Amino acid sequence: MGTREHAFVVGGGPAGLVAAIALRQKGLRVTVADGSDFPRDKACGEGILPEGLAALERMKIALDPTEGRAFHGIRFVNEHSSAEAGFASRAGLGMRRISLHRQLIRGAKQVGVSILRNTPINGISSGRVFAGADSFAADWIIGADGFRSQVRRWAKLGEKKPASLRYAFRQHFACRPWTDFVEIHWAAKAQLYVTPVSNREIGVVVLSRNPRLRLQEALQFFPAVRERLTNCKATTVERGAATGNLSLRAVCSGNIALVGDASGAVDAITGEGMSLAFQQAEALAEAIAQDDLSLYAGAHSRLRRRPIWMARLLLTLQGHPKLQERVLQIFAAEPELFQRMLAVHVGHVSPFSLAAASARLGLLLLAANFS
Repeated sequence: MGTREHAFVVGGGPAGLVAAIALRQKGLRVTVADGSDFPRDKACGEGILPEGLAALERMKIALDPTEGRAFHGIRFVNEHSSAEAGFASRAGLGMRRISLHRQLIRGAKQVGVSILRNTPINGISSGRVFAGADSFAADWIIGADGFRSQVRRWAKLGEKKPASLRYAFRQHFACRPWTDFVEIHWAAKAQLYVTPVSNREIGVVVLSRNPRLRLQEALQFFPAVRERLTNCKATTVERGAATGNLSLRAVCSGNIALVGDASGAVDAITGEGMSLAFQQAEALAEAIAQDDLSLYAGAHSRLRRRPIWMARLLLTLQGHPKLQERVLQIFAAEPELFQRMLAVHVGHVSPFSLAAASARLGLLLLAANFS
């Protein structure tokens, strides 16, 4: 005998839990199921940008900031140059992924979300989810099962083209953060970013196209960071994950919708993953409350536009070291330009400001070429 839910969420990670909480707060009866136990750790950058925190607040989801550490902007660093820009209004929050996961599980239980652990999802059909030995009828089926989503495959919501994969490896170190910024370090074959996740710990992630380039080997390309970590003890094992820009033909079909990385991903270099997922969850709950998933499709497209643009820009810089050096020199010389582009990145100003800032950057690059 089956059970009926208003909404059934496949995937118990942060994206699925936030979507479940948002739907529950709209008055829906919601179940979340995951094939494994949780909370669980996972390789990710662990920084929530200001717009992601604002979305959580609008959904009345409170995080305990004492389990993380605020960061106040972004710093780009390479062998020769560095440039930084602060957030215009509020700070972001660095937090261990497992701490965030634990808090969201607690929040979901508090609002009455039913959570099924160790319950593999065997398939879906029109209005029904087959979970473990049971089946659930559901008015809405939400796929929040990550980059390699099974729900996406079952619903035939495939990608426009195969994602160009990169590989991320992350580890934590017992080290007092040396800055209140997230640092993105650039080298010829990789990027490395450092996120403060507490007053006593940092997360370090290396990103490259080489699936065998692990963090300890990659540190040779980032001597300044390697030196800072000399006396810092690793507090976690290294974890890896695939990343990349992934765009889908559609993010919903019938009564099925995708959220988070299941709905298409942006490369981890942007730091947008969790923030984007939380904004998508908010938009999805609003659309379901109005019984119209086309509203979600439109909102999803708008929300992805800016992060995808930023991901392409940053990956272009990675592929052209001379251009990267010139851009960093310009940002260092004109910090207000970097400030304007960062404000667009975190959603604080309109795309028109991005166009103006991009035009200014283009003129300065042209001037550098002819000087």
